[in-house]
Amino acid sequence: MPRAIKKKSGKKNIGAETEVVDKLADIRDQLKAKQKTVLTYGIIAAVVVVAVAGMLFYRYSEGEKSRQLEYEAYKIYYNEYQKQPAAGQEHFQKALDLFQQAYRKKKSARVLFYIASSYSELGKYDEALKDLNELIKDYPSDKDILPLAYQKIADIQLRKGDKDAALKTLNTLYLSAGNIYKDLALVESARILESEGKKEEALAKYKELAEKFKDSPYLAEAEAKIGEKKAG
Repeated sequence: MPRAIKKKSGKKNIGAETEVVDKLADIRDQLKAKQKTVLTYGIIAAVVVVAVAGMLFYRYSEGEKSRQLEYEAYKIYYNEYQKQPAAGQEHFQKALDLFQQAYRKKKSARVLFYIASSYSELGKYDEALKDLNELIKDYPSDKDILPLAYQKIADIQLRKGDKDAALKTLNTLYLSAGNIYKDLALVESARILESEGKKEEALAKYKELAEKFKDSPYLAEAEAKIGEKKAG
């Protein structure tokens, strides 16, 4: 009697198929996870770009507003291009308000200097000195504004009658970088020394000015003082 042909069990095939399906599912899950990660990072990147763009636009907008306020403040400070020029000290107070608004929107040594100058013109010397000292501390590399700040400090100290402090400030101005106001530092120092009866020290300042600053507007004054000494 012929043997019955046994059919091969399909268990192996079913197991292999299940394994393939599981692997495909794993691959699909991994792809989904990667897609999710890519999308997440893409969203984060987009948010960052929008935030940076918004920040840059805000800074630009604030910078523009600051410049407009500063320009208006200059016109009022110098009392120019006004339909009705202000009388007395009124325009300095108006200029001060605008300079302060401009400074709050965008800080700069220049605007801070004009805030201090406005205070000085209004006779508020302590406030002016506070802002000028802040300027020197916060903007040490601004070689254009620093000499102006030292000169303004010396001027205020003289107005307050503190000649010793003014001499120290003028010496700091003279020793600072660049040549701006160095001749002024010398002539102002000479005048103070002269007013205190220190004729020889004053003469030394005049001589230094005459030797080093031939184009100075104070040269004639220095030469006259030197001439007086020789004639005497």
